[in-house]
This record gives sequence, C-alpha cells and structure tokens, in this order.
Amino acid sequence: MPSDTLTVRGTSTILKIQKHRHKFLDALFSGLSCVVSVPFYTTFLPLLFWSGHGKLARQMTLLIASCDYLGNCMKDVVSAPRPNCPPVRRITATTDDEDNALEYGLPSSHTLNTVCLSGFLVYYILSYIPSEDAYVELGAVTVACLLVGFIGFGRIYLGMHSLIDIAGGLVVGLVILAMWLTVYECVDAFIVSGHNVTSFWDVLSFLLLFAYPTPELPTPSFEYHTAFDGVAFGIVAGIQQTYDQFHHEAVPRIFTSRLTLPAFLGRMLVGIPTILIVKFCSKALAKWILPVVSNTLGIPIKSTSYIPMLNS
Repeated sequence: MPSDTLTVRGTSTILKIQKHRHKFLDALFSGLSCVVSVPFYTTFLPLLFWSGHGKLARQMTLLIASCDYLGNCMKDVVSAPRPNCPPVRRITATTDDEDNALEYGLPSSHTLNTVCLSGFLVYYILSYIPSEDAYVELGAVTVACLLVGFIGFGRIYLGMHSLIDIAGGLVVGLVILAMWLTVYECVDAFIVSGHNVTSFWDVLSFLLLFAYPTPELPTPSFEYHTAFDGVAFGIVAGIQQTYDQFHHEAVPRIFTSRLTLPAFLGRMLVGIPTILIVKFCSKALAKWILPVVSNTLGIPIKSTSYIPMLNS
C-alpha cells in the first residue's frame, strides 16, 4: 500500500479519535506518557537499586538502553514522519513531549519501551515470587497488557503517532523482549563476574556511536541514545567496581529488618537531589565536550541538537 494512502488513513483515524477530546483524557494520556519518559527513568531505576533489587535494576537499565538504541535507529533509518499537525492536534504537556515530537514516528518508542519494561518486570516478579495460582499470573499479564494498550492508544489520542507507528512499536518491542529474556542471564553473569567488562563496554559504546544511521533530517534521536548509552556504561563500570559491596544478591532488601522503610526514604532524600544535580552538570558538560570529541575523532553525528556546535 502506498505511503500516502497509509498517511491519509492514519490521519483520519486520529481525527476521529480526537473528536472525543476532553480535558480529563488530555491529562490522563499525558500522564501515562510520562511512565516511559526520561524523568521516570531518572527516578524509577535508582529506586530499584536502593531497594536492594540490583539485578532487576541493572537488567532494566540495559534493556531500556537497548530499546532506546534499536528503536531510535529504526526511526532514523525509516524516517517516517509523525502525523501532520494540522490537521491533527498535537497535545504536548511537557518539554519532553515537545522534544519527542521532533523525532520520526515509526516505531513508537513509548509503545516499544512499555512492552519491554512491563514485560520484563512481570517476568521478574513472577520468577522472584513463584505462585501456582494461575489467576495471579493472569492478573499480572493483564495489567501489563492494559498499560501497553492505554499508552499506545494515548499516543494516538495525543496526535503523536499513527496506528502504524503503534503497531510497529508493539512488534519491535515483543521481538526485543523475547531476545532479552533469552540472553539476559548470560549478560548479567558477564557483567558481574567477567573480565575486562569495563573496557569491552567502553569499546562497544564507541562502536555504537559510529554505527548509528543518518536520518533524512536532523532529530534528537542520536542525543537520546548517547545519553542512555552513557548511563548503561556508567552502571556497568560501577557494578564492576562495587559488586561485592553493594550489588550482590545478599544485599538488604526493602520491607525487611535489614532495610526498613525509613532507611529507604533516607536514601531517596539524599539520592534523588544528587542525581538531579549530577544530571544537570553532566548534560551541560556533554554539550561542551561531545562536539569537540566528535569533531576530533570524526564521529559522523547527524541526529542531534548539538549540530550547530558540531559544524562550528
């Protein structure tokens, strides 16, 4: 089917849905979109580490980094535009949504990430708390499916994606999740006990920078991948240095006598402001250093807001 026909049909579907706009729905779907946004990851992933679930935290981080890289690569390779605005009304409640709207549309990163995030979380919970009750397992899977469905539908309602974008994100997300469930134990064993892990991840991170595709027009997709690539590298390097002290399987976990709720809240009060300060400073430093490094090494960055500095 020609792309123009798909675009027309996708736009008409969105317009039919947006006829039923309501302030409550605007707030609901905008809020749900934040579940797989940068501010959510900034808080959610550290909470997993501080709660004693280090294995889940590092696996979720690496999975999200993989989703971010593969999803953004596909976006910039396909270079399929988002729904035309107008006639579609695009609802952006935050600056993150405004930045996301500058990316290409296929596949939907929100849908892809939600599939992987919720799917792996359900898998981990059911593995960590074995239950022979089929209703418990069915309930967990149902909640995950509802979350994916609401976020996918919400992206259409908000005018950020067409139906084909959501379908693409769903399919790609399921493929990545299936692959990750096959290899994550091997990946985790390599990270916590392997040799030369930090140097390997350092080389891998640079190779991913060189391998990133060039889109038709500049988008912030490369910038997003680079940021999460750095997060993944930092976590892998940190775990290598401190696994025996803070990340092994016998560390205190929340809601036990060894890690009480007040102690967990204390970690949050100290940790979250520290993360926000480090994030702000590192981002400012990256905007100054990355262009210099990229120009020096000849890394062909074509998809980032740093382009003016790169060209200069």
